[in-house]
Amino acid sequence: MSAGPGESAPQIHNDQNPAGRLADGQSPDGQRRPFTDTRDLTPFRKVVVRTPVRGLAGTVGGAVAGLMAGRAPGTLAAEGGVPRLGRVGNRTSAKKMKAVHSAVFGSTDPDRLIALARTFPGWAGVCYLMAGLLAYAHGGHLRASELLQHGLRLPNDEDANRYAGVYLAGVVTRVEVTERIEVPVLFSEEAVFLALSHSLRETGQTEAALAALAGLPPSLPLALARCSLEAELGRDVDVVAETEGLLNADDLSAALLLVRARSLRRLGAYTASRSALQEVLRRRKTDFTLRSDALTDTALLLLEAGRKTLGGRDWQRHKPAQLEAVKAIRKDAEMHELWDREYGRADDD
Repeated sequence: MSAGPGESAPQIHNDQNPAGRLADGQSPDGQRRPFTDTRDLTPFRKVVVRTPVRGLAGTVGGAVAGLMAGRAPGTLAAEGGVPRLGRVGNRTSAKKMKAVHSAVFGSTDPDRLIALARTFPGWAGVCYLMAGLLAYAHGGHLRASELLQHGLRLPNDEDANRYAGVYLAGVVTRVEVTERIEVPVLFSEEAVFLALSHSLRETGQTEAALAALAGLPPSLPLALARCSLEAELGRDVDVVAETEGLLNADDLSAALLLVRARSLRRLGAYTASRSALQEVLRRRKTDFTLRSDALTDTALLLLEAGRKTLGGRDWQRHKPAQLEAVKAIRKDAEMHELWDREYGRADDD
């Protein structure tokens, strides 16, 4: 159900049931590789690593960009701007389509879409899903989870599915796949289920959040969301198995390597954990926030490994050396911060 540039958005079916499909990322040889995406086109856009300052800038920048694109604040975003509605032969169909189109791209209130779902039952699935994504964009996680789940259970008629395929392909939802990591996703099953999973996680339904990801095509955003939930549930062995062989190719993989390193540390695999952290630091263009996390985790790893491998007296005797290593790491982090403050942001311009 995923869509990329030049592809039409998928039809929305009721009762989204992944039964019968391979497990996420499972290859024919039985190996689980949920981070391996072999598609030529995906619905994902450039990852955003949030910091307090960058989050504020993103909010202001997004509002300005929305206004420049002719989009009212608080409405759903669309790649390339709001699509123009073409001619529809049947007058009744045209009336429904115009009403839904206006609500999808011009409304800031999910209730308007819900009212249309009740007025036009054949469009109920589309209306509830878009209402759920709108509620999600506003940060209403409890309501978003309810609306999205309801929308997935409702049928659509052919006109509604045709409309979704033509006009909703460019709708972009900025989904938080794990803490501080956001990925803009074009309208697709990934957009719906990743948003649903995050909403369930925010409302304390961690098991349900993990279950919502079952059956999605393998991808790095999926792997990061899933492994983060598994780590939260204490399933560190699963996290390690699913991230085996991962390299730092971009910020998503770097964030996933941090999850892997923390799971390895909790399992007592200190050498493997440090290798994962070194892989995060290997790529020079890794986001500064992720590099800082890797340096902090390395310091924590050194201290924890030192305490566990040395006895009480030995630890007190070797403690100064361990702390010196931590201080060196902290100094390295401070130097990176100074560079990033003065010059690093220029690389993003």
